[in-house]
Amino acid sequence: MRLFWRRIGAATAACLGLSALIAPIPAGAAEATCRDLSIPVSLLDLPLLGLDQTMYGRLCVPAGGSRTVQVLVPGGTYNSSYWDISHSPETRSYRRVQNKAGFATLALDRLGTGRSSKPLSALLTAFTQANAVNHVVKAMKSGSLGPRFSKVILGGHSLGSAVSVIVAASHRNVDGVLIAGQLHRLNLTGIVPTLTTLTPVLLEPKLGHLDPTSLTTAAGLRYTAFHRGGPLDEAAIAHDEANKDGLAAGEAVDGILLGTLLPLSRQITVPVLLAMGGDDQVFCGGLLGSDCSSAEALKRFEAPNFAPAARLRTFVLPDYGHSFNYAPNAPEFFQATARWAEEMVGR
Repeated sequence: MRLFWRRIGAATAACLGLSALIAPIPAGAAEATCRDLSIPVSLLDLPLLGLDQTMYGRLCVPAGGSRTVQVLVPGGTYNSSYWDISHSPETRSYRRVQNKAGFATLALDRLGTGRSSKPLSALLTAFTQANAVNHVVKAMKSGSLGPRFSKVILGGHSLGSAVSVIVAASHRNVDGVLIAGQLHRLNLTGIVPTLTTLTPVLLEPKLGHLDPTSLTTAAGLRYTAFHRGGPLDEAAIAHDEANKDGLAAGEAVDGILLGTLLPLSRQITVPVLLAMGGDDQVFCGGLLGSDCSSAEALKRFEAPNFAPAARLRTFVLPDYGHSFNYAPNAPEFFQATARWAEEMVGR
C-alpha cells in the first residue's frame, strides 16, 4: 500500500513538472508593510533626450525584512493592481503570497498607465519601458529611495514579460526573471479574438486621462480578451473590467517582435521561470502555438530560446487562459514561484 501511494505522489509531481516548488508556503506572522513610491526614470539615456518621467510602484516588505525584492511589471491594459488583486485576495493576490514567503515586492504601473507619468504614447515602446524599468532596478539595488535590496527578481506578465526580457538581456543587472503569459510562438487563430477587443481609450470615458491614441479593451470584452479557457467568474471579470488600463500601440509592436518572436531571451544569464496558463488562447495550441499541456511539454518548446545559464524552469497552471492571476487555482502558481525564487535566488 505504501508503494502504491508513493507512485501516485510521484506521478502527480511529474505532471506538474515542479515537484520541488509546489509545497504550501508557510504564512507569515504579520502583514507586510506597504508604501507608495514615485521613482525617477527615463525613456532614453541620451544627453538632452532623457525625457525624465516618474514610475509609480507599490513597495511591500515582509515584517522580517528581505534582501530580495520582486519588481513586477504588468501586461498591456493592466496596471500594478494585477499583482495584488483585491477581489478574493486570499486566492488572487500574488503579492500576499510572495510577502508571506519572505520576499519584498514592488508592483509597477508602466509609463502611460495608472499613477505613473504619461508621456505621449508615441514615445512608448517595450524598449523605452524597459529603459525606465532598468532605472527602477538600479534604485532598488542602490537604496536611493530608502530600502536597499541586494537582489532583484524581475517579473512580468504578457507585455510586462517582454519588457522584463529586454531588461534582463540588455542590462544584466537582475538576479532572476519570471516570465508569465509570454512565449516565443503565437497561436495565430487564438490571438485574433484578443486583438479585436482593442479600442481607442476615447471610447472609454473612465480612461479619458490617458493619451487619446492609447488603446484598451472595449467594454464587456474582458473575458474574451484575457480569460478564455478558464471558468467565467462574473464577479472576477467585473473586477478586471473596473481596473483595466491602457496600452500604447508601439509597446505591442516591439514587445511582440523583439520580446516574443526573436530569441533575445538567449542573452539572459540568470535563472528563469517561465509560467503559462494551460489554456492560454494567445500563445498555446491552435495554429503555430506552443504546447502548454504540461510543464515538460512547454519546456521542450521553449528551451531552445534560452541559454544554459538561464537554468530554465517551466510551470503550467491548468484550466485557465492568459491572465491567470485571476484563476481559482492561482495559488499553485504563486507558491511555485516563491519556491523557485527561494531555491534559485534566495531571500
